[in-house]
Amino acid sequence: MNLTLVAVLGVVIIVLVAAFSERLNLAAPLSLVVAGIGLSFLPGVPHPEIEPELILAGVLPPLLYSAAVNMPMVDFRRNIRPITGLAVLLVVGTTLGAGWLFHWLVPGIGWPAAFALGAVISPTDAVAATSVGRRLGLPPRLLTVLEGEGLVNDASALVLLRSAVAAVAGSVSVWGVVGEFAFSVVVAVGIGILVGIVNVRVRALLGNAVLNTAISFVVPFIAFLPAEEAGASGVLAVVVAGLVTGHLAPRHLRATDRLAETVNWRTAAFLLESGMFLLMGLSVKTLIDEAHEDGSSVWRALAIGLAASALVIVARVIFVGPLVAGLYREQRKAARFKPRLETTQAVLRGDESNPAVTERLDKASPRRVAHFRKRLDRAAADVEFRLTETLGWRGGVVLGWAGMRGAITLAAAQTLPQDTPDRALLVLIAYVVATTTLLVQGMTLPAVIRAARVPAEDPDRARQEYIRLKTELADAAKSVLDDPGNEPFSQAVLDRVRSDIRVPDRPAPEQVEDVHHYLRLRLRVLTEQSERLQRARSSGGYSSETLSRAQTALDVEMARLEQLADKPAS
Repeated sequence: MNLTLVAVLGVVIIVLVAAFSERLNLAAPLSLVVAGIGLSFLPGVPHPEIEPELILAGVLPPLLYSAAVNMPMVDFRRNIRPITGLAVLLVVGTTLGAGWLFHWLVPGIGWPAAFALGAVISPTDAVAATSVGRRLGLPPRLLTVLEGEGLVNDASALVLLRSAVAAVAGSVSVWGVVGEFAFSVVVAVGIGILVGIVNVRVRALLGNAVLNTAISFVVPFIAFLPAEEAGASGVLAVVVAGLVTGHLAPRHLRATDRLAETVNWRTAAFLLESGMFLLMGLSVKTLIDEAHEDGSSVWRALAIGLAASALVIVARVIFVGPLVAGLYREQRKAARFKPRLETTQAVLRGDESNPAVTERLDKASPRRVAHFRKRLDRAAADVEFRLTETLGWRGGVVLGWAGMRGAITLAAAQTLPQDTPDRALLVLIAYVVATTTLLVQGMTLPAVIRAARVPAEDPDRARQEYIRLKTELADAAKSVLDDPGNEPFSQAVLDRVRSDIRVPDRPAPEQVEDVHHYLRLRLRVLTEQSERLQRARSSGGYSSETLSRAQTALDVEMARLEQLADKPAS
């Protein structure tokens, strides 16, 4: 069948299944896998064979970058412990446990190949879990942990897979693996930070939304390729580049550019993610045929895959228990630390009840005091976050059950060397694990969430927080209007900006000068509000949902005015 026709039919199927799933209140990734499995057994349906390297090096980088750009840096930093635990420690533990299981059940493959397959099935895919969680109103912190785990665990698993594959051909020491892992992380983080900073700085010079978005599409590969060439984790470099870009973009990129990029990236990510799940379903018939040709038993692969699925599910549930206990300890520590922070903040506000601290502050430079106050405010916000945004055992239950595997597991399995013993069997086992966890856990996750009764975010608290942030932004706007500088803004323009009257797209000739002044002053006000918003983001005093809501409102208004400012006046 013509490749173009296959691509067109694929997109049509993806859209139809996604729309159908939305009506039935189902997670689209699960529906796509089921639809793909059904289609794979129909006569005449093509079974596209895509090189696994194309998925790992061509599809995975833009998917991770798209997710990382939308991950608030503050949220990632505040949840670094649970994310690291799930994405590194659990991945390593799952690799070792599954490797032992595979060596016991398939002794002929040897230890390196067993650990390689263990690394293949260790990373989770957060797409299905987060799509279900958002629909059912899971708290933001739980969603952040799931998304952060999905961003990082692919890097951990692929580094372990690379070491295990290398061990198949030769000897690799434990310290060698540890050293390679450390080198991979350090180099990848450095490259990701550099690419993220350069990306934002260069794109800020373009001033064109189309060109800006076009450049953004190659940024994941600009981070991925050098890291891979250096022997580091290209996947981790992409994630870091996305996090840095998302953090710096509001400061340097125009609102028009950010809005255009967001829409285009959402569309691209939707098609890539959905295409991978559909392809995962379509692959089942091909994998069964390959196993038959290789002389492997499909029923044996099914039995081993189910045993491995039980292992990874149980391992995650057991691991989450101490993880939640650790978060409880963090909460108690924050509660003990809060009074000390409040005392120090009171001194900074002018309370002279602590002469020793007051004397030290009097001797310090204003710049140093301002820096200290900023760090103190951030620490206080972090403490408040730990006290209010808790997971608890209810969230732990959901976190433990949300360990679905996805298409990356299948793609990674197909990168096993062709001379690996029982390769067709191992690939089919990986497919069974991915499909079993995705469908069983994915379809039962809504029931688990309802049974656990995870408390949703308090809408009143969110509303009050948003009002507080809007008040702060209004103060920033007032500071500009009270002192607009040396430019000759008339009182009519000032009043118009204060009341935020919309400017007609085609002003009358006599209004041209006032409209020009209105646009300049209104954009200056919005710019000041945006800068105040970035300071609020850095301080950590507001939740990411509140900040995102305010940022979207500012971006929409700034994009409208930027377009008006770019139009001819008459």
